[in-house]
Amino acid sequence: MNKYEWKTYRTRFLVRARQLSEPAAILDASGREQVGSPGDYLVECSDGSKRIAPRHIFEDIYVEMEEPAAAPPPGHSDRRSPQRPLFGLTG
Repeated sequence: MNKYEWKTYRTRFLVRARQLSEPAAILDASGREQVGSPGDYLVECSDGSKRIAPRHIFEDIYVEMEEPAAAPPPGHSDRRSPQRPLFGLTG
């Protein structure tokens, strides 16, 4: 499993997932064994529970999110203009 790194995905809820590179089995929060094949995804939910999602279902539901940009170094000033409301909307 080391070949694939954790990435953040979104649907209605944020999850972390990694694609399996070899067969894997886990016990889910209910104590049931879940088995995955290479290409399936090991999914970690926000409550810490894990499950295995078949590749075709996972890739149909989830959209990968980009990693957040690194914070600017201390003392760095952002010289962009202040943000303005979209389409003239306020508050």
